[in-house]
Amino acid sequence: MLLVGPAGVGKSHVAQALGERACRAGYSVCYTPAHQMLTQLRAARADKSLDRRMLKFTAPDLLIIDDLGLRPLEHDEPVDLYEIIRARYERGAMVITSNRALEEWYPMFLDELMASAAMDRLLHHAHVIVLEGHSYRNPPAGRTGKPRREG
Repeated sequence: MLLVGPAGVGKSHVAQALGERACRAGYSVCYTPAHQMLTQLRAARADKSLDRRMLKFTAPDLLIIDDLGLRPLEHDEPVDLYEIIRARYERGAMVITSNRALEEWYPMFLDELMASAAMDRLLHHAHVIVLEGHSYRNPPAGRTGKPRREG
């Protein structure tokens, strides 16, 4: 599942709720902010524990990657992201949240061929949900987010 939309519309909340339901159903779940996952993989590459660290993100039944594309991918990060997607393809479920529209995901990989392969795998069985609306964190003037009582 790919949850996309502007900041504050509830993408992370929905992703975490799906993760919580999966846990209750007995599935293993790993939730990680995208930047944290990629930082861990970069450090694992440096200390030669990459294969072991990759298992953290490829082994669970459900991997939730939050805020993909919030920061630009650099160095080996596009390759690491591709490898996670490739390893999980048709083997494990993923939920990815992003403020970026899907068209903006391709350039994140910094390589057209890798982007095409990654997006092909991501979109093959995906449910893409675009959340729209105002931020729950900063509602428009006059809207508190609290339900109104009639009567």
